[in-house]
Amino acid sequence: MTRQLGLDLPSHPALDREAFFAAPCNRMALGMIERWPDWPGGKLVLSGPKGAGKTHLAHVWAEGSGAVIVSAADLATADIPALAQNHVAVEDVPEIGSTPACETALFHLHNLALANGQTLLLTGVGPVAGWGLTLPDLISRLRGTTAITIAEADDVLLGVLLAKLLDDRQLHPGPKLIPYLLRRMDRSFAAAIALTQALDAASLAGKRPITTKLAGEVLDALDKADPSRDS
Repeated sequence: MTRQLGLDLPSHPALDREAFFAAPCNRMALGMIERWPDWPGGKLVLSGPKGAGKTHLAHVWAEGSGAVIVSAADLATADIPALAQNHVAVEDVPEIGSTPACETALFHLHNLALANGQTLLLTGVGPVAGWGLTLPDLISRLRGTTAITIAEADDVLLGVLLAKLLDDRQLHPGPKLIPYLLRRMDRSFAAAIALTQALDAASLAGKRPITTKLAGEVLDALDKADPSRDS
């Protein structure tokens, strides 16, 4: 039985290098990840819009370097000295803005990991200056870190992303669906993720295959919920 027939199976994103599609908007970021031993100061900030592939690239880096991946929000309770014995990717750093315990833990992780000869990758949406951090010593260290940004996607990458998101959910619609979605959807990574989730939910709720008819209904509902989408 497939997901489209209503079996509620979990989504399992493919996060290896083979599943990462290089495009103009992310090629520089991918290149930096693949050249990780050469990062200035042994650290890198990777920023970009929600859904741009930062987590995917963190996993690609971890696969190649043997790094540990940790959420910034979990740092307050982490064993920082033990963690600092590894290359470390810290995800979603903006989420700990104005959280003193997490910011202090990240500051110590930064210093210990680099002192141990390890490498540090930090991810977040937007530039470091907008991450909402308040610990001055941490801010100064991150602002002095080489940063690379993933830009918003073009139609080619959005099409690939939609295909991957659908495949991650074990959904395999016909060849007309993605061109149809690209003509009507908002042009962003976040919109692609939200649209895929909405299509999956509508398919499950109505026990219907994902066709352009169903997609049209979903897009109409999204436009009605947010009139600015249809401007």
